[in-house]
Amino acid sequence: MGIVPLAKALELAQEYDLDLVEVAANARPPVCKLMDYGKFKYESAMKAREARKNQAHTVIKEMKLRPKIDPHDYDTKKGHVVRFLKQGDKVKITIMFRGREQSRPELGYRLLQRLAEDVQDLGFVESNPKQDGRNMIMVLGPHKKKTEAMAEARQAQEARKADAKANPGKSQNVAETESAEAPAEASAEA
Repeated sequence: MGIVPLAKALELAQEYDLDLVEVAANARPPVCKLMDYGKFKYESAMKAREARKNQAHTVIKEMKLRPKIDPHDYDTKKGHVVRFLKQGDKVKITIMFRGREQSRPELGYRLLQRLAEDVQDLGFVESNPKQDGRNMIMVLGPHKKKTEAMAEARQAQEARKADAKANPGKSQNVAETESAEAPAEASAEA
């Protein structure tokens, strides 16, 4: 529109039922724009919200172990580490030594190496085992990024919702048991 006096610009804004918004105050003359400011604020807030939604926060989960861990306890802790890596999180594994255990750091080192081998298909050793006072620490990083893991989780959730809509009133466990029983019944009848 060019350079317009302030009174004329305000009249134009009123005429078109828009707001007069100052875009560049330091420019000479100041630059203004005719727009619906409420709509502009709403759209910019929605863009920011969408950007935050797709943003991945790097989280470091921690798992603490002892050098003399029971096999079942080890499997349970390994399961948690696997779940964290599948979610795209880093995992800090800490081996805590007490008393005479401190004189045998190789036990902790072997345990950390065993855990790293058990989960190598999901993650990699980001930080090798290091002795830190009474503790030995190792960090595992996931092979896939957090955003990829979040996208896979969303797709799996949408698939479950679609399946629930296709089979209303049936839980997923009931559907699985029925499909497993159906072939057995067919072979019994034959």
